[in-house]
Amino acid sequence: MLEVNEYFEGHVKSIALQTATLPATVGVMAVGEYTFGTSQRETMRVVSGALTVRLPGEDDWQTFEEGAAFVVAADRSFDVKVAVETAYYCTYG
Repeated sequence: MLEVNEYFEGHVKSIALQTATLPATVGVMAVGEYTFGTSQRETMRVVSGALTVRLPGEDDWQTFEEGAAFVVAADRSFDVKVAVETAYYCTYG
């Protein structure tokens, strides 16, 4: 069963699914700045657009464009800047 999630007053929306191996979400982010927390390891891949991310423990921002991915460990938070509407695919675990 698919589950629809909405965050940051509707500026981030995702649909959760169970893949053959891991739970995942497919989502979109509107232009803005967001802070996300993780409860488990997350691998996020940019499908369309770009995410500028400050990963946990880092001072510098990195931009991940279409096709690029980054990993965030469990129980961490990370900051994201979105300059254009962006789609992503995220797996958990």
